[in-house]
Amino acid sequence: MRRQPALECPGLFHKGTVAHALAGGLKRHGVTHIFGQSLPSLLILCAEEAGIRQVAYRQENAGGYMADAFARLTGRPGIVTAQNGPAATLLVPPLAECMKASVPVIALVQEVNRNQTDRNAFQEFDHFGLFGSCAKWVRRVTEASRAEDYLDMAFAAACSGRPGPAVLLLPADLLLEKAVPARRRSNLGRFPLDRVVADPVRVEEAARILAGAEKPLIIAGGGIHLSGGCDILARIQEDFSLPVATTVMGKGAVSELHPLSLGVVGYFMGPYSATRHLRPLVAEADVIMLIGSRTNQNGTDSWSLYPERAAYIHLDADSMEIGRNYEADVRLTGDARLTLEALHAALGKQDVSARKKTRAALEETIASGKEKGRRENEPLRTAGETPIRPERIMEELDRRLTPDSLVLSDASYSSIWTANYLTARKPGMRFVTPRGLAGLGWGLPFAMGAKVARPEAQVYALVGDGGFGHVWSEMETCARMGIKVTCILINNGILGYQKHGEQVKFGQHTSAVTFSPVDHAAIAEACGIRGIRVTDPEKLGEAFARAEKAETATLIEVMCTENAYPPVSAFTPEEK
Repeated sequence: MRRQPALECPGLFHKGTVAHALAGGLKRHGVTHIFGQSLPSLLILCAEEAGIRQVAYRQENAGGYMADAFARLTGRPGIVTAQNGPAATLLVPPLAECMKASVPVIALVQEVNRNQTDRNAFQEFDHFGLFGSCAKWVRRVTEASRAEDYLDMAFAAACSGRPGPAVLLLPADLLLEKAVPARRRSNLGRFPLDRVVADPVRVEEAARILAGAEKPLIIAGGGIHLSGGCDILARIQEDFSLPVATTVMGKGAVSELHPLSLGVVGYFMGPYSATRHLRPLVAEADVIMLIGSRTNQNGTDSWSLYPERAAYIHLDADSMEIGRNYEADVRLTGDARLTLEALHAALGKQDVSARKKTRAALEETIASGKEKGRRENEPLRTAGETPIRPERIMEELDRRLTPDSLVLSDASYSSIWTANYLTARKPGMRFVTPRGLAGLGWGLPFAMGAKVARPEAQVYALVGDGGFGHVWSEMETCARMGIKVTCILINNGILGYQKHGEQVKFGQHTSAVTFSPVDHAAIAEACGIRGIRVTDPEKLGEAFARAEKAETATLIEVMCTENAYPPVSAFTPEEK
């Protein structure tokens, strides 16, 4: 019987094409991994031929989330690829998150042949219109001679200034054309690509104000991690006796075990929170220095937390964010790390004796506030009731974390449990949360991208059953790609934030907030990874130990009460 041509695999037909040139360019920029689904096919074939590993996804939005986490944890832009049309539309959520969170991800998107444009070709779509609102930069390569130029522009756009997503559109027929000889040599695959320090005069002014303040406070946002500036912030904290708090995305900027660390402040400082009794240190501050923060609604508890009369020093790579919601007395436009290094030097010239004299009393205030919070929430963290309380899960997880552990959370309640009940053990420890737009479904793919970025790390994903339902299929990807993560699923059978928020606002909840029972652990086993269902809080430790010893990824499904909710301030406004 004659063999069918479609089943033959004699080897790659094409050599020296634009796709080869692009793969070579990716290699030049230090790309080691592409998050893709083998489209654009020729580009992926050429990339794999060049030694670049393709990390598969089941759906494009999950691939974008993986690329996002990879970028945050490597300091190199994440690369995600997609087919045109419906596949490309699924990149909008991850790129939108990256746009708001300032994360450089480069999307390489196939387009229809150039001579088929505007003819209703198969899956043709207006990608410029599609990506216009969720990317810094969108371009189409139309000439083989410009492919290398545009690839470099994509890297420069993603990694320079305020980092963010870039989209390069690649017509399918162009990829087959003969490439021109490579002429570029630079590696642009890192961020921040061009570090600039803030105006030295303003840095000196900021140092004078901080040194002379009676109740100063530094609040670090996610930008501190993007710049790699955590170590220098920790030195400023220690050397000049300055208290530091963080936003959710900034968590881990400093060790939360340091006596001058408040922890995470924002919209969840209600009863039983870790920082409830430290709220006065924010509200009564006379000088607040903001680092890499958008001063968004959640981070400021709907702009009610930060004091109106304080003097503000705002450091950010994006000058448009400085003073957006709190008028900046001192504007520091520049890279966080370089500018903090300059600030450390400037503070060294100031008289900070007053800061050192008040340090012991300040440390006692912080310690007392933290201890009061721990006494209040201890019954929740140690509860033996069933269904299990999420706080009990967090207590078990926190005992197992090391300074090098990675915790990646879905949005909604998962991020809030993480912020309140897990401890950053060193400056730069990472707790990655999707707080740019705070969409659901990020947690597991985030963890997968993190494991690819740091294969030696113990990686935990914390998710709810609502968000996890978006990405069940990626458990099969974990099995197929050999990505070992521990995914902790809080199964309370509801869309928690939706249900509880509706009841607080309207006195009733809508009909779609309750799920049918699902055995997620069984799905995990069917996908080829380990699935463990926990119904007894005393079995949590055993489940974590089994996950650590497993050779595959593990899903720990914890059956939780639907009546537990994190300390969102809006749920108990009279108890702020």
